[in-house]
Amino acid sequence: MIKFSFVTTLNTPKGKAAQAFKQYVEEKSGGSMKVELYPSSQLYKDNAEGLNALIFNNIQLLVPSATKLKGYNPAFQFVDLPYLFKDAEHFKRFTQSEAAQNLLNSLEKVGLVGLGFWPNGFVHFTANQPLRRPEDFKGLKFRTQTSGVLEAMMQALGATAAPMAFSEVYQALQQGVVDGQENTLSNIYTQRYYEVQKYLSLTRHHRLDYVVLTNKIFLNSLSPEEKQIFLDGIAYANEVAFNEAEKLNQDALAQLSELMEVIELTPEDRAAMEAAMEPVYEEWGSKIGWDLINAIKALR
Repeated sequence: MIKFSFVTTLNTPKGKAAQAFKQYVEEKSGGSMKVELYPSSQLYKDNAEGLNALIFNNIQLLVPSATKLKGYNPAFQFVDLPYLFKDAEHFKRFTQSEAAQNLLNSLEKVGLVGLGFWPNGFVHFTANQPLRRPEDFKGLKFRTQTSGVLEAMMQALGATAAPMAFSEVYQALQQGVVDGQENTLSNIYTQRYYEVQKYLSLTRHHRLDYVVLTNKIFLNSLSPEEKQIFLDGIAYANEVAFNEAEKLNQDALAQLSELMEVIELTPEDRAAMEAAMEPVYEEWGSKIGWDLINAIKALR
C-alpha cells in the first residue's frame, strides 16, 4: 500500500497529479499496487509531521513545498527568492537541469529520495486593500510559509510575515489575524480566499512549487518490476502536474476575476517591487548559494 499525503484539495495541480499517479500505478500493476490519497491535510498539516512520517515510512509519498525542506538544505528556499524565474517554462527547464538533480540528491543523507519537482505556479498577494507598490504594504501583516527568505521579503516591503499552516489561513483571514496572504491562483480559488479578501494583486513575485519525495525504506522494498511502475508513474504524473498547473491557474484567474478586484501591475509597478525586494538577495544569496541562483538565471 502506498499512502500519499498532501495538504491541498484534489482540484489543484498537486491533487490532479496525485490522482494521475494513482490511476497509472494501479492500472499498470493490474491492481497489485494500491495507492491511497489523503488530500486536504487529512493525515498531516503543512509542517514537519509529514516529513517525519515519510522518513519513518508511515507514508510513502509526500509533495511538500520546496521551502519546507530548508532544514535539510537551505538551498530549497530558492523558490522564495523574488522575481528569480521569468515564466513557467523557465521553471520547467530548471527542473530538468543538473542543478535541480543535485538538490534532490542532497536529501539522501536523511533517508529521503527526491523524485522530481511539481509546479504550482507564481505567487500573488491578496488583501482587503489594493496593493500595487511597496508603500501599499507598509504596516500590514501577511500569512506566509515558514521561511526566512519570505520574512526578509515582507520586511523589505515594510510589512510583517505571519507564518502559519496552510489549513489555518482561511480562518486567520476571516478573523483579521492577518491582513492578507500570498499564494498561487489555484490555491486562492480552491481555498475560497475570495470570500474573505477583496483584492487580488497579480504580483508574480516568487513561485510556490513542490518536491516529490519518497523514502529509501519503501523504495528498496519494491521488486524491480514494482519499482519501475512506481517511477514511471511519477514521470507520468510530472507531465500531468505541469499541464494542470498552467490550466488550473488560468481557469482560477478567470473565476477570481468575477469574485475579486484584480490588479495587474504596470511595468513601473513591477520595477518598484523588484527594487524594493533586492535586499533579500543581499541577505540570502550566499545562504541559498550563488552557484544555484546563477545556474537558474542562466536558464532564462
